[in-house]
Amino acid sequence: MESQAISNLAHFINDDFANTVEHIYNSKGRVIITGIGKSAIIATKIVATMNSTGTPAIFMHAADAIHGDLGLILEDDVVICISKSGNTPEIKVLVPLIKNAKNKMIAITGNPDSFLGQQADYVLNTFVEKEACPNNLAPTTSTTAQLVMGDALAVCLLELRGFSSKDFAKYHPGGALGKKLYLRVSDLADANQKPAVKPDTTIKDIIIEISEKMLGVTAVVENDTIVGIITDGDLRRMLKKTDNFSGFRAKDIMGLNPKRIDYDAMAVDAKEDMEAHGISQLLVERNGKYAGIVHLHDLIKEGII
Repeated sequence: MESQAISNLAHFINDDFANTVEHIYNSKGRVIITGIGKSAIIATKIVATMNSTGTPAIFMHAADAIHGDLGLILEDDVVICISKSGNTPEIKVLVPLIKNAKNKMIAITGNPDSFLGQQADYVLNTFVEKEACPNNLAPTTSTTAQLVMGDALAVCLLELRGFSSKDFAKYHPGGALGKKLYLRVSDLADANQKPAVKPDTTIKDIIIEISEKMLGVTAVVENDTIVGIITDGDLRRMLKKTDNFSGFRAKDIMGLNPKRIDYDAMAVDAKEDMEAHGISQLLVERNGKYAGIVHLHDLIKEGII
């Protein structure tokens, strides 16, 4: 039922929606979003979405507004009122006060003919035929429709502002989401040890290097340039083939053309490369020189995976 209601919202995208987006985009003020009951909870989510995507917004509870919080609204602010019926007592008291201040007012309501709908400068229609609640009482379908309309507004504004993933990272520096947007390969590689052997290094010394650096792999390097890679898997395969490896050197068992990634690349790019090639580590290069290793475990530890 809620899914069908969301689909029906597409029919309500009209000039009022376009004018609302343009007005908010061109406004020098903030977006004040208000409501009461479940609509107030939806309002707080829309505020959070707008703030995180470049549109400054503030939540104002409709009941608190008529008891002093109207002072939140500044001259250039745009006010969005959310109400399914558009006729609640608090809305009927609040709307004239907003109109007296001459702020542009947008209604998100399921009843365009309501008091709120008639008083608003623009109406975003979120009409639903029935709540998902079996008694058709608890706000369910209606609040979902309000939420989706708020998302539509936020995304249109985001696109108008040219809001990029770099901008997004500024507002989401914490957690796994933020790390995907700002964490670089260099941050991971610099925290790891830097296993390296030369082409003529003995098998014994290769095993020691891999064991001590604890990454399960070592780069084979000549004049600071990567020429190959040896993993603990390469060592196991060698031992299956021969009992006498005393004459073997790194160049005899190393893998050629190992997968590499640039020192300044994003960590999420390393994740995609590892997944694409079915490997658990990448050698890191900086200006064509060996700079370390980034491992699958690093990505897991940082929450990228």
